[in-house]
Amino acid sequence: MKAIHFLLFLAVAATAGAANQESLSPSKLPNIILITLDTTRADRMDFLGSKRGLTPNLDSLANDSGIFTRAYAQAPLTPTSHSTILTGTYPQFHQVLMFPVPLDKKLPFLPALLKDRGYSTAAIAGSMAVDYKWGVPGFERGFDTYDANFDWNSYTPQTRYQTVERRADEVVDHALAWLKGHPQGPVFMWVHIFDPHDPYDPPEPYKTRYSKALYDGEIAYADSALGRFFAGLKSLGIYDGAIVVATADHGESLGAHGEDTHGIFIYDETIHVPLLIKLPHGVTAGKRVAERVESADIVPTVLGAAGIPVPAAVQGQSLLGFLEPGTSAGDAAAKVWQDRGAYSQADYGHLSFGWSAEQSLRMGKYLFIQAPRRELYEDATDPQALHDLAGSSSAVADTLSAKVKAFQAATTNTQKTPEARIDDAKAQQLAVLGYMASRPQSPLGSPGSQGADPKDKIQIANTVTRLNDLMHNSPRGPCDEAVPEIKKAIAAYPDIALFHYFMGNCSLEKQDWAGAATEFRQSAKLEPTFTPAVKRLGQVLMNLKDFDGATKAFEQAVTAQSSDIEAHTYLIVLYHMASRYPEEIKECQAVLRIIPENFGANWHLGLALLNTGKPQDAIAPLKKAIEGEPEQPRPHIILADVYEKLGRPDDTKRERDEAQRLGAVAHPVPTAPDDDSGSKQN
Repeated sequence: MKAIHFLLFLAVAATAGAANQESLSPSKLPNIILITLDTTRADRMDFLGSKRGLTPNLDSLANDSGIFTRAYAQAPLTPTSHSTILTGTYPQFHQVLMFPVPLDKKLPFLPALLKDRGYSTAAIAGSMAVDYKWGVPGFERGFDTYDANFDWNSYTPQTRYQTVERRADEVVDHALAWLKGHPQGPVFMWVHIFDPHDPYDPPEPYKTRYSKALYDGEIAYADSALGRFFAGLKSLGIYDGAIVVATADHGESLGAHGEDTHGIFIYDETIHVPLLIKLPHGVTAGKRVAERVESADIVPTVLGAAGIPVPAAVQGQSLLGFLEPGTSAGDAAAKVWQDRGAYSQADYGHLSFGWSAEQSLRMGKYLFIQAPRRELYEDATDPQALHDLAGSSSAVADTLSAKVKAFQAATTNTQKTPEARIDDAKAQQLAVLGYMASRPQSPLGSPGSQGADPKDKIQIANTVTRLNDLMHNSPRGPCDEAVPEIKKAIAAYPDIALFHYFMGNCSLEKQDWAGAATEFRQSAKLEPTFTPAVKRLGQVLMNLKDFDGATKAFEQAVTAQSSDIEAHTYLIVLYHMASRYPEEIKECQAVLRIIPENFGANWHLGLALLNTGKPQDAIAPLKKAIEGEPEQPRPHIILADVYEKLGRPDDTKRERDEAQRLGAVAHPVPTAPDDDSGSKQN
């Protein structure tokens, strides 16, 4: 029955949108502004009942908007939730469950849909977490401008706001500058404000004013920057006629249920989010909607309000029936609206730590959480989820558990899950943002069936977050403050691979190679598929001249994660050093299956083929390497040797002359992966 209602809704929405579109030329389409506040709890919003006085500017927007008092995110993680906000699909459909899983090009994507309708499009990112080069590959699709350009390589604790995130005021400056350069419209702009994310470090005067509640200070500061943004929209003549959506990707636990930050649990602290939708000319001003709605509903609502057909793959529902009843689009949306509750899921604990994933359904008067020890709460009377009824109301829990499974079955994408490419740089960048990289080969089974219950492990996640912060944001240096805390963590949790990995990194910082090898070896033993530790072990063993041990480590890494370019690259060099040319060829081919233009793999393949008596076969990859980096002398040197072996003296001379022109001084002998081997990954 749900599927029938859903298909009916899509048909009606598409028809209504098409009818509206016929009368809207690009010059009459409304400007659209989407604002996402990272890590922002609904209970900090004055327009939702808070008495803290943090959000006067968002309150002003609320006065002109429809206010959704029970809006819920579909995941407590930035890439997953933003993928839902921008595609209108559930996490189990878009499959961006973790950094940096790419967004599939076949998915509906709001900026691309609007670009096709004549919109100028821009994203102004507040953090690497949504930079398509780092956080979510594929987010650039449909954007004319993607203003991110974060530079991890120059990161130091003192330059966090120039390298991994930027203040809300800078985001607003960039947004207004772009809008001033696009006065004709229509425009779609996504503005991402990252400040409320930990570590909480608001600028003055908010840091002093909220010294005992720095998270609140971050929200007050973000609101002040948005006040300046709204004033800019008004001065540019954009505000009144625009569709403006303001929401959060998720909230923050702040200690609730034992969780310090977010990502593991799906209680209201991280899932209940603010949602404001302002339609042109204030037609929704002050309307309060008490029905449960979801982040997935934003895309069909925005498209419907602009008169643009909703793609069939969109899974959310239009909210126009609540916002503009009496109009054709509003009435069409109202007729097919289905109160299906609100679904959420959390996969970070499973993918990063191997614990169970969690799913939740808010339906009727209940919040149900599917986990190894399932939970049930009365949503209205127990908003803090303190009184678990799962044991005493098992029939209700059984019913809602069945609904979760049915909903997942009806909304899951059966295509192969996209695979993240996690190299060491990305793993380090995620750590700066407070996250651990996902483990390979972490299948998502039936709800609640995989791994330990996160409720039993939450202190480990808290410790990881705290250690990450010490190692990457301490003004005294990455490990000065962290080492004593890491030792305490190892003493308390000796079987947690992450803590040995952290200690190994600190040993590396001190150039204690033997100590680093011990810690990375223990980490890899505890978690054989935790490839960052396995690769670090291989790197340290190479430094110690234990090339056989290093080879075994990198072989373990590629067994765990076949798409790990960095591990394949090290194996190429190690096999070459050991004159294991057939294995070198296989590793080159493994890289080239993923990235055909990879320079290092192409010229190494040519060299290995020459060394195995196949000079004719070596020509194509060497030419491919030259095509990719024409200023590099190395493939010319090898190609000259190939032509000499084939008895082609003119070609031999030409290639040697070219190598000399490019600065070659000797025949290349690879000893370690260099930028040319690995830098062409992206």
